[in-house]
Amino acid sequence: MKVAVVGATGMVGEVMLKVLAERNFPVSELLLVASERSVGKKLSYRGKGYTVIGLADAVAAKPDIAIFSAGGDTSLEWAPKFAAAGTTVVDNSSAWRMDPTKKLVVPEINAKELTKEDMIIANPNCSTIQMVMVLAPLHKKYKMKRVVVSTYQSVSGTGLKAVKQLENELSGVKGEMAYPYPINRNALPHCDVFLENGYTKEEMKLANEPLKILNDDSFTITATAVRIPTAGGHSEAVNVEFSNDFDLTEVRQILNATPGVTVQDNPDTNTYPMPIYAHDKDDVFVGRIRRDESRPNTLNLWIVADNLRKGAATNAVQIGEYLVEHGLVKQSMPA
Repeated sequence: MKVAVVGATGMVGEVMLKVLAERNFPVSELLLVASERSVGKKLSYRGKGYTVIGLADAVAAKPDIAIFSAGGDTSLEWAPKFAAAGTTVVDNSSAWRMDPTKKLVVPEINAKELTKEDMIIANPNCSTIQMVMVLAPLHKKYKMKRVVVSTYQSVSGTGLKAVKQLENELSGVKGEMAYPYPINRNALPHCDVFLENGYTKEEMKLANEPLKILNDDSFTITATAVRIPTAGGHSEAVNVEFSNDFDLTEVRQILNATPGVTVQDNPDTNTYPMPIYAHDKDDVFVGRIRRDESRPNTLNLWIVADNLRKGAATNAVQIGEYLVEHGLVKQSMPA
């Protein structure tokens, strides 16, 4: 496959290259693409050097698949140009997620909906992915009515500028601020921008995206998203009310049998998910599985994942793998 990684110089782009190599994605030709200010930079993939090219040159090269992580504005402008050239785009920004003409895909849940006609495919929000990975099999069994989620999100979700801010604060260095306040020894109830309804965009992504992924609006979600001074990995406290009652042993059995989910749940040995253990892993980790004793048919969960991997790069690469495996993307013939 001729593969383009758009946004190759960013945090997620770097992880995408790592994941492509680790998973032995069938790359016969690789195009590393970024904005004009990064054109000409040198990057390495599997020990080989590559020169970063611009978006226009990448479109002209007609890659089979382009995996985007370059921001919403770039995706809105350039994804259609790639698609018009015959390239299947997997986009990691929020640009296309709620577009009714585009699929929003977590491969373990709804990749079967993809067809050859899907030229622009949306990758969900990082916090959404880890939540639906755990909730989807439980919804199938018990039918969700209402979900309340509070997130504890890493600075890496904001990007390099935020990671640098935390590093500067830890070192006592004054520098550029990604956030309106210090993040070290702090918690900011402010992920993304505020909207007219008082929620942030991140909170509304958590409220809306799972309904589209599961193709079901029979349940509701409300969210509070908080940024905390961890370097990587997002955590979520999830309270889910079901229509049907559940057995905790069965809940654990269902989650243990779910591909891509690892149960870490033993209070006797202080076993529970933490970002430090999720780092550089592709699974979604769930623990603190317990009944909400204040409401019937209601469950509490603690869900953790590496936001740059399953929350972004790995999920996008898995979409690409599904497209290749099922012949849903044209394949370059060797010269």
